Amino acid sequence: MHEQADAAASLKGIARIEGTVRGSSGWYAGYLWLFAVWQLVLVPAVLLWHGRTGTLVSTLANALVVMGLSLFATRQPVVPRGYGGRHLRVIGAWAVAYVLTLVLGYAVFLDSVAFATAAALACAMPAAAAAWRERRAV
Repeated sequence: MHEQADAAASLKGIARIEGTVRGSSGWYAGYLWLFAVWQLVLVPAVLLWHGRTGTLVSTLANALVVMGLSLFATRQPVVPRGYGGRHLRVIGAWAVAYVLTLVLGYAVFLDSVAFATAAALACAMPAAAAAWRERRAV
């Protein structure tokens, strides 16, 4: 009988920890939404703003946003199991979209506002889809 009470107490403790983790893991969806929105600004700036000033401003702004998001992520108290692989898939999909955007934008669609708009949406899509999925899961 004592073993059953210990097992029940352990299961209650595990359920409490899991509830805490689930309740505190909503930050990741916010992180992904911020990353997605940033793509809507970054991609058109990179594709349409040429020259030293455009390169300097977009590079510095991107560095600040990435550092801010990274600092935000490292300060979170809870990172649920499996988030590392999930995040790598999101960033991998974004990287493919971003590289294709740059190659096509500079080789085929130079100074095309329509392409820059579509490319920004394509680059934001991996993070936005993952954020939507995260929000539904919490």
